[in-house]
Amino acid sequence: MAPLPDAPSQLFLSVGALVGQEVHLDELLQTIVDRTAASMQADRGTLYLVDASRGELFSRAGHLPELKRIRLKLGQGVAGQVALAGVAMRVPDSLKEQHFFPDIDRLTGYRTKSLLAVPLKDGQGEVFGVLQVLNGRSGDHFTVEDETRLGRIAAEVSRILERTSLHWELRRAREQPQAPVGYFFNHVVGESPAMKAIYKVIQKAAPTQATVLIRGESGSGKELLARAVHANSPRRDKPWVKVDCASLPPTLIENELFGHEKGAFTGADQRQAGKFETADSGTIFLDEIGELPLEVQGKLLRVLQDREFERIGGTRTVKVDVRIVAATHRDLAAGVRDGTFREDLYYRIRVVEVAVPPLRERGAEDIERLARHFLALAAQKNRLEPVPRLTPTALERLKKYRWPGNVRELEHCMESAAVLCEGEVLPEHLALPGAEVAASPARGAGAMATLAEAERRHIAGVMETLGGNRTAAAKTLGIGRNTLARKLKAYGLE
Repeated sequence: MAPLPDAPSQLFLSVGALVGQEVHLDELLQTIVDRTAASMQADRGTLYLVDASRGELFSRAGHLPELKRIRLKLGQGVAGQVALAGVAMRVPDSLKEQHFFPDIDRLTGYRTKSLLAVPLKDGQGEVFGVLQVLNGRSGDHFTVEDETRLGRIAAEVSRILERTSLHWELRRAREQPQAPVGYFFNHVVGESPAMKAIYKVIQKAAPTQATVLIRGESGSGKELLARAVHANSPRRDKPWVKVDCASLPPTLIENELFGHEKGAFTGADQRQAGKFETADSGTIFLDEIGELPLEVQGKLLRVLQDREFERIGGTRTVKVDVRIVAATHRDLAAGVRDGTFREDLYYRIRVVEVAVPPLRERGAEDIERLARHFLALAAQKNRLEPVPRLTPTALERLKKYRWPGNVRELEHCMESAAVLCEGEVLPEHLALPGAEVAASPARGAGAMATLAEAERRHIAGVMETLGGNRTAAAKTLGIGRNTLARKLKAYGLE
């Protein structure tokens, strides 16, 4: 087999492009192993990760048809020794290498003759994994040149993985004893039972053409999961088009979705394609689909059924090949009952339904994972070194707060704390309006604030801090400006 391009940056160019997407991380790692083994002309390859909380090295991707996973103690076997010492090892003959661990061959029935393993190191020089290849196809053993080449590949792989949520999980395990590594989709953080159930649904639905409806409160992460559907589908390299149905006036939403012909109305001096045409061959994400006017719902139903429509003012039928993923914070079944949402459209869009739990129901462990994840993101974004650390008292306060703004509120809270603190995040660095009343353990259950009261106080606090600027407040709260306007009116804060 001829080797792939010599430059590691070329070898993994398309892989690096996936890092900003919500890809299935195991698939990303397997692609890296496949390309590494092919480039090194090796029979097999394995990518190990360091789980510092357990003092172990575990295989997460590789050519291991006989075993689901390999776990080694740090220092055990060649890979374990590379992880412990942080230096490459080239083994021409496994039978003569004292660090070779023969039990794996006995379990698999595979015969390892020669192997080459190099460490994966982050920007701080910490070893977080090992890249290993077995049995070179071009000769009996790997050469010094092979070791140099695999070292260059490992450096490129390290740079790629450092930009994923996987690396933040591995670092979290280093900093927190008894915190095992857990991850699934890139940028999607959480290991609570409810989130694991969602991952399974997305994993099954993503490769299909099924329409997906994602329900959940504002700020709970619906768009991130919608992007995970697209990024793990056969359409991942095709357009991803988002339409915020709540932010557009009813008079403009039809034009936004379907476009118009020249002369369709005053000012229409040329034909304009709508979002459905832009998304052709890809995915369109209809955020807050419950805000669509009834007349537009009818036109959308036709697109779902027949994949065709006419532009405003037009007679020519436009055909599109597009997948629809929709999201809403509304109870659409109630909308069907009160006549604000079409029943036939409701059943068309909920082919696969995903219910995203609010952050307060995901448990303290997910809150902690997300908080540390967002701290690392904020440090990277604002070039803060080292990454700020959460004090136990600050972490306890985060866990007790009710999070009416959900994950998005936590993200803004952690970025604010990262910028304001000096190395350690203390309780006073946490921008949590109303948290003391809503979550204080000293108050009896009967005296605790309701969710609506906590949300009202939180919105009032943000509006006061920002001098009444609704646009800035909506951005800080992680909701649309129209949604904020409705809440201000409902809570008497106009």
